[in-house]
Amino acid sequence: MTNSLKILLSEIIDYAGLFPPSQVPMSVAVKNFSDYQKNENSWMLGRFIVPFNRLDEFSVEAEKYLTKKNPWRLSVLVNDNLPVALQTIAEFNDVNDKVKIDTLEIKVDEANEITNAAKIIPRELTAYFEIPANDILTSFVTALALTRQRAKIRTGGTTADAFPPTDAIIKFMRICVAANVPFKATAGLHHPLRCVKPLTYEQDAPIGAMNGFLNLFLSASLLRQNLNNPIVHRLMNESEGSNFEFGEDEICWSNQTISLQNLTLTREKNAISFGSCSFLEPIEDLQKLNLF
Repeated sequence: MTNSLKILLSEIIDYAGLFPPSQVPMSVAVKNFSDYQKNENSWMLGRFIVPFNRLDEFSVEAEKYLTKKNPWRLSVLVNDNLPVALQTIAEFNDVNDKVKIDTLEIKVDEANEITNAAKIIPRELTAYFEIPANDILTSFVTALALTRQRAKIRTGGTTADAFPPTDAIIKFMRICVAANVPFKATAGLHHPLRCVKPLTYEQDAPIGAMNGFLNLFLSASLLRQNLNNPIVHRLMNESEGSNFEFGEDEICWSNQTISLQNLTLTREKNAISFGSCSFLEPIEDLQKLNLF
């Protein structure tokens, strides 16, 4: 494992097994997360993602797996009544020493929702706001920057029309990087590189183009180096693993070089993580690319 790959992939996957296309029961999801923490590649594992309205169910099913030695970190999806959710989360954290909610994910339709929410979110919680990909994107990111909150982009789904064009993803990342707004991605990033695959695990699943998490995170690094770098469009559509070199001191692709320092800053300040309903599938694909 090279230094560059270790920095790029550290704690990069937030486990979203409760959500499509996997959508496993809570009992299976918490067991999976427990098993993943013991996996040799657990250094890639981030948070367990759970809807707010399933916190009680989580507590019941996860109790037998939780330990003080290795406390779990949760990211909670909150879509209604934020004040009530925050009170419940505070109470949850007060009585639990084996698991902690430290992250929120909130979907918004208007920029002023970010401003209002930021007034009541305590500093110990990190919030990601899922914002619509539309022509007024800048107003949302401005609100995030002014309130020091974070962004979330949906990069896919279970149907072809749920996948935004790569240009839209690049626009989102460019504006976030320019405004110093950290972000995470979710959905449609099971695979390292751009590919055409079944969109679900069903036998008759629709087939479509899927974004790659290596494409996305390395594109964010290029944008950090140069916001107007036109080659980022090619990188977002790169599908050949052999075109990358993951060295000890840098990552090379085409005629571009990404230093360890830039990679580290990108992961700390820009592209933070991505949600995936599978933890093992991305790893298996990386192994097929001979990266492990």
